Amino acid sequence: MLLYTMRRLLLLIPILLGVTLLTFAIAQITPGDPVALMLGVGATPERVAAVREQLGYNDPLLVQYARYVGNALRGDLGQSVRGQTPVLREIWMRLPSTFELTLAAMLLAIIGGVGAGVIAAATRNRVAQTLTMIIALVGLSVPSFWLAILLILVFGVKLQWVAVTGGEGLKDLILPAVCLALGPAAVLARLTRSSVLEVIREDYVRTARAKGMQERAIVLKHVLRNALIPVITVIGMQFAAMLSGAVFIESVFARPGLGRFVVNAVSARDYPQVQGIVLFMATVYVVLNLLVDLAYGWLDPRIRFD
Repeated sequence: MLLYTMRRLLLLIPILLGVTLLTFAIAQITPGDPVALMLGVGATPERVAAVREQLGYNDPLLVQYARYVGNALRGDLGQSVRGQTPVLREIWMRLPSTFELTLAAMLLAIIGGVGAGVIAAATRNRVAQTLTMIIALVGLSVPSFWLAILLILVFGVKLQWVAVTGGEGLKDLILPAVCLALGPAAVLARLTRSSVLEVIREDYVRTARAKGMQERAIVLKHVLRNALIPVITVIGMQFAAMLSGAVFIESVFARPGLGRFVVNAVSARDYPQVQGIVLFMATVYVVLNLLVDLAYGWLDPRIRFD
């Protein structure tokens, strides 16, 4: 496994280099001058030209890209054009809020989605199966931002149980976590159901029943562990997607996380911030993908990493 892990880590290098090249190219072809936006409408052309020279925007593109990659390798994602603050520091400041929201939403999605999928596949109650799949279909169909606005109107404005926007306590985390978890929970429910239905027909499951084992023990001890292998893959990718894609939820609930940070950076054409957050989230994606692959060996000892 160590050799496999080292090979996968080496594969991260070309992937992340491709991400840096793509984000750098997009930043260069995007209309608008970030220096002019930073200085405001009253800035003279001479002042804009001087600041561009100071920030290195007049250097050849190859020199700018090499400087960007070299700084990134040292952990320096550049300076914000607007505030002249380190981009990595800005990311670390907002990461706890987004991570808190994503972790809470992922726990809700796993408990609700995996639990509903197992119940729908293992129970012989057709009503429970149909109801579970209908709820999963609704979860896939309802836009998260629409649900967020609806929950704010009901629980924030009408009932006044939670803060409408912002909020730092556990109570104020419930609504955004539910909104963010709805879609992933529906995906996990459908995938878990199909995976459990496939595994539950295996010969070793019939053998366990013939030995007189209880159905609950069979599902928990034999079926669920093997059925979770494809589910673990989706969980890892869903967690990375929620961590980087909570833009709408954080905007609706006014949470100071990475989602709003990305929106503000794109609106202001702050290229170092945009490049930094994209590179950071790409790193999260590939690392989580590696951890998911390594988790296969723990779930199924038959899997060998060659």
